Amino acid sequence: MSDMPTATAPRASGRARIQAFGGFLTAMVIPNVGAFIAWGLLTALFIPTGWIPNEDLAEVVGPMITFVLPLLLAYTGGRLVHGQRGGVAGTVGTIGLIVGADIPMFLGAMIMGPLSAWLIKKIDDALASKIRPGFEMVVNNFTLGFLGLGLIVASYKAIGPFITGINDVLLKAINALVDTGALPLLSLLNEPAKVLFLNNVIDQGLYYPLGLQAAAEDGKSIFFMVASNPGPGLGLLVAFWLFGDNRVIRDSAPGAIIIHFLGGIHEIYFPYVLMKPLTIVGMIAGGMSGILTFMTFGVGLTAGPSPGSIFSYLALTPRGDHVGVIAGVLVAAAVSFAVTSAILKLSRRRSGEESLELEEFQARSKAMKAEGQALGGGASAGGAGDVRRIVFACDAGMGSSAMGASTFRKKLEQGGRGDVTVTHAAIEAIPSDTDLVVVHRNLADRARGARPDVMIVEIQNFLGDPALDELAGALVQPKAAEAAKADGHAG
Repeated sequence: MSDMPTATAPRASGRARIQAFGGFLTAMVIPNVGAFIAWGLLTALFIPTGWIPNEDLAEVVGPMITFVLPLLLAYTGGRLVHGQRGGVAGTVGTIGLIVGADIPMFLGAMIMGPLSAWLIKKIDDALASKIRPGFEMVVNNFTLGFLGLGLIVASYKAIGPFITGINDVLLKAINALVDTGALPLLSLLNEPAKVLFLNNVIDQGLYYPLGLQAAAEDGKSIFFMVASNPGPGLGLLVAFWLFGDNRVIRDSAPGAIIIHFLGGIHEIYFPYVLMKPLTIVGMIAGGMSGILTFMTFGVGLTAGPSPGSIFSYLALTPRGDHVGVIAGVLVAAAVSFAVTSAILKLSRRRSGEESLELEEFQARSKAMKAEGQALGGGASAGGAGDVRRIVFACDAGMGSSAMGASTFRKKLEQGGRGDVTVTHAAIEAIPSDTDLVVVHRNLADRARGARPDVMIVEIQNFLGDPALDELAGALVQPKAAEAAKADGHAG
């Protein structure tokens, strides 16, 4: 791969740094979502107000949210920083917070887990060249043991009260919005943050911890719904389906509706907003109206819906709240549809005027073709024939990237390139043996910062993007040429 173009790592933009922070929070939360959902279902079923109250099984609810879930977060965050030893350090350091606090320590676990791992990493780095052969196990075990003791004492006596104070301030601020009826104003922050891939910073870092804390007391929380409502995205996509500027947009919308509303992959509608930025007004209006409806009915979810599918919403809705939850989703969809439709109609171009979206796609296709030519230099030249692993990367390494990777893999297999491995991953977890990374253009700076040695292909949509068609062509054509050449020799 000597002639493969490489990307240099520019100085990370402020947005890229915030995205990276959100990506780390997501990488800490996503692997444990199944445990959160298990707790949410346990709560919805067995607490006194649940579907099938059971006093014995309800006993598990408290210990699980107090100990198991925070420790899972702490271990995962620590492991992200310093592997297995980091995970152990994060877990040990967090137990002091849990025992010393009278609230579920989710926020504390997300701070203490990575912090503890960072400290043991620094100790390991400092001692790495000073340990005599044969004493590695003794030194490693006792350094982690003594650090763990210090972390337990510090977190119990000092760090815990400090984090509890921060948690109380955040909770009072959010509850003030609830009490004053101003909670819908959060949509002014949530909806723009989504399309800029910044939503995980506030969702995983703020709403989920506070939602779990509220759910531990009330069995449900509206905090799980302020940013995850699939209604606004549904309304936007239906509006583009009916009133989009061109056939390409209209034809792609029905598939996007299924992926977004049923599959819970919200990233699928982000390109539509980016194509027509004014439609963010419709998303904000839809988000606000949905939250207002949820507040009116006094509903909430028992855990965070991940992915944000309507099926997740219904499964995590406690007994008696289904009418209000469904109403909030439908109202948000209707308002988003109405506002977005009006914007699309008013901004519709005069007949005969070129579509800016198509022009942009064509320009990007030409640029991609130039990259494809560099890739298509043939196996002997170290071009496309050398590409053996392609990774579709996104914020969490799930959802849109998984969908894009699956679709692209099938396309390559149909073209005779089943030898190319196509996988998906979070940006910060791109495997070291990756040859090429496909990433949304809004995350490109972050991807370059994470893997400056790998070629980055920027796209706007994980499905049907012209850049992906060009890339597939560049990978398939050399193989087809080789096959044709072999057939010619055989003849």
